[in-house]
Amino acid sequence: MELNTVFDAVVEKCPGSVLQQAEQFDAHEITIAAEAFYEVMKTLQGDERCGYDMLTDVVGIDRLPRTPRFDLLYILLCSKDFSRLIVRLEVDDGQEVPSVSGIWNSANWGEREVFDLLGIKFSNHPDLRRILTWENFEGHPLRKDFPLLGKDFEKPFDPTTVQDYC
Repeated sequence: MELNTVFDAVVEKCPGSVLQQAEQFDAHEITIAAEAFYEVMKTLQGDERCGYDMLTDVVGIDRLPRTPRFDLLYILLCSKDFSRLIVRLEVDDGQEVPSVSGIWNSANWGEREVFDLLGIKFSNHPDLRRILTWENFEGHPLRKDFPLLGKDFEKPFDPTTVQDYC
């Protein structure tokens, strides 16, 4: 899929939403303004010129000391021609991002993982709770300011605080 076609479809439905576009090594990438994020994602999935029908991954990157602190990458796939698109969103610490789990069901666990490991909250998420660490775990282990030995290294692990979800 041509990046220009995708770019035109997004700009038509959400003017001013694309902050940057790039193409290198057969990878297409667009950086989206935070206020237009959800509408752009709906366009990428629903517009016949785009047709990105699969969300393959959600990736969070801590860019400390840069502001905004985090990058969120949504990696999309069009199953018609197997083209991929990376949608980048820059997020500040404490800023909520609209969940796209209503557009792609596969976003559910990816967004939970980003929430758990980096602390980025997703509004309107159907089940935003920790997925890799236990419920009373303090902090977010993939943040650059998280202590290397863990926050409560001296505190003993209490297995009664871990919920069994099976």
